[in-house]
This record gives sequence, C-alpha cells and structure tokens, in this order.
Amino acid sequence: MSSSHFGIVGIALMCALTPGLAQAQIYSWRDSSGTLVLSNTPKGGTSTTFVVAGVRSDIRYTRKALSERAAEFEPLVIEHARANGVRPDLVRGVIQAESAFNPLALSNKGAMGLMQLMPATASDYNVLNAYDPAQNIRAGVAYLKSLLTRYGQNEELALAAYNAGPGAVTKYGAVPPYRETRNYIARIQGTAGPRPPARTAVYRQVEVVGGHEVTRLTNLPPAKPVAVRAGIN
Repeated sequence: MSSSHFGIVGIALMCALTPGLAQAQIYSWRDSSGTLVLSNTPKGGTSTTFVVAGVRSDIRYTRKALSERAAEFEPLVIEHARANGVRPDLVRGVIQAESAFNPLALSNKGAMGLMQLMPATASDYNVLNAYDPAQNIRAGVAYLKSLLTRYGQNEELALAAYNAGPGAVTKYGAVPPYRETRNYIARIQGTAGPRPPARTAVYRQVEVVGGHEVTRLTNLPPAKPVAVRAGIN
C-alpha cells in the first residue's frame, strides 16, 4: 500500500470514529509540489474519489467510488457474483477492462456487451441478447466462475483464459507470454485488488500430560477414531 493510501485509510478511520457518519466521499490529488491533498471537495478531473462505506457498525473501510455508469450495473454485479461465489471486485475489474461498462461494446473479433461475450460463449449460456446487461453479466460471471473452478481458484490463470482462451493457458501451462494478456491481468488486479487470503481453520485439542489438561491449537483436523472389531477365534 502506498503512503497516499495509508493517509486515506487514516482519514477513513477518523470518519469511522465520528458519531453519526454513515458515508462520506474523500477526494485526493497532488498539488504542483507533489504533496498529497485530501479534501471532501472535488478538484476537477485530476482527483481520485474514495468512499468511506460501512461494513459493520464498528468497522469502516475505503474503496474507490463507482462511476455513474458502473453504479448503474452494480445490483446485477452483486447478484451474480454472490450466486456464483465470485468476488464482486473481480467482476467489476473484468467489466472495466472488457468494455469500460459500455453495454453496447462490440470488439473487432465479435465479442459483445459488458463482459464481451463471444458468440459461442453466449450460446453456451443461453444468452438471447448479449447487449442486455442482465443476460450478459449472468453469463459472463458464470463463465468466469467456470474458469476459476477449472484452474483451482487461481485468478491469474482464470483471467488469462478469459482473455486469451483456455487453449492458450493449456498450451503454456501458465499465463501465456502475450503482452496483451499480461497487461489485461495487471489492469484487472489494479482495479479489483488482490484476492483475500483463504481462511485457515484452527482446531482446539485437549491432551492430558502428566495428569494435567493441556490445550493445543492446530490447523490439523482431529483424526477420526478407527473402529476395531474383535476377532473371533
């Protein structure tokens, strides 16, 4: 995290401690001397906007504010991301990279709509109108989920396959060495942020040592008891 973002997080913590403040926008930019400026008042087109949004009543965090165009499709993003168990930030990042949230986008290769569905993919997911945001996001997120499942939740490989096709990933056994694909992944990671670390289960075990109970914490699940059948002579 850069020093500028530490400053923004600090402002967010101040906002979180302010009674009655549910949400606030913070604008940041650098002045002519390179000094970071934070304000609740925008400064034209050179500022970056952050939203201080409530997560729980006692915790707040910062994220980049959605553009008006992106906000229009946010309910669909959340709905289908949750339905497929995909990070909403990842879906937003893909849409931004693919179409910049333009539902009428059409590539010179024939990819269509918000998530740039190829005709074959649209057909596989029963999309009748690829320019309809609801159908496009439904199919695009489902396809992205299938790639995440295929590559063991490895987001880089899934994004590489989304961009260059699964065949290219299979050919190289890794992210293909295509500049376009590598830049594509970097742009999405810059927008979506890193994948949160997986939760690790912790097990509590109690052992009797020297006549005293000793509690141990471990990431290994307790062994299942083995049933022993008595032999018959």
